[in-house]
Amino acid sequence: MRAVTFTNFGGPDVLAVADRPIPEVAAGQVRVKVHAAAVHPLDVVARSGYLGGMVPPGPTYVLGVDAAGTVDAVGPGVTDFVVGQPVLAMSNWPETKIGTQTEYVVLPADFLAPAPSGVDFEAASTLPLNGHTAAQALKILGLKQGDTVAVTGAAGAIGTFGTQLALHQGLRVIAIAAQEDEPFLTGQGATFVARSGNPADAVRSVVPEGVDGVLDTASLGAKVIGAVRDGGSFVAVTPPAAPPAERGIRVGLVQARADGVELTELSRLVDSGRLTLRVAKTFPFEQAGDAHTLLAKGGLRGGVVLVPRV
Repeated sequence: MRAVTFTNFGGPDVLAVADRPIPEVAAGQVRVKVHAAAVHPLDVVARSGYLGGMVPPGPTYVLGVDAAGTVDAVGPGVTDFVVGQPVLAMSNWPETKIGTQTEYVVLPADFLAPAPSGVDFEAASTLPLNGHTAAQALKILGLKQGDTVAVTGAAGAIGTFGTQLALHQGLRVIAIAAQEDEPFLTGQGATFVARSGNPADAVRSVVPEGVDGVLDTASLGAKVIGAVRDGGSFVAVTPPAAPPAERGIRVGLVQARADGVELTELSRLVDSGRLTLRVAKTFPFEQAGDAHTLLAKGGLRGGVVLVPRV
């Protein structure tokens, strides 16, 4: 089978498509024939060598966290999935180093979920990691129906899901994003605040008493914690962006984990129209370097996706 790999750290040019053996399926596992696999910043930093001891030099790694495809084989004890079924999956990379940017991937059955029925595989592949991140961040925030949450980067990959999930949970959402994103976000039901150099004051101009929590998908950190009321909560999605706690505010960090039950619910929310999937561009495996270059530029509204063949 063909897979997107790298052996040496460096720029996008170190990526290669290599032949690898098709993995065997064991008890409790499912083999997925991958039709699409999203590309994430994690892939970029891993390839660049920025994960340190988590990804040591030497081995050949297969990249990829998300996959959408069809069940190719099931191991003993698996009863929830059948061969040919469309599914979504997330791999806990870099912990396991099991990459999804490959023609076949084997993962535990409880990492999988039925794919949403109304979208193609390319769009479906953008859901697992970003959807899990948003859902698990909201759980850490611990807000209740009627509370107010500010979402930074609210039109981005994680921010869109965070905004939509928060609204679905009955939260009031203050969506911080670029001016051109206002129609999309207000159309979802959020209150829009334009991105600025002082996001805390911008949010306080709308919610003078401060919001109950911040979901910081744009990694603004200390610049936006001032928007939170005393005793509120703040969740970062990247470790360096978690600011020091102040005024009794709980500061947390989300590190998404695969969860088939949660992913099934996210898939259902796509089918019900509660979650919007967007694809910025699709590339074949052979152009993985171009996909990394595009993703690193930032500013995308939708996922970057790799497909095994065009």
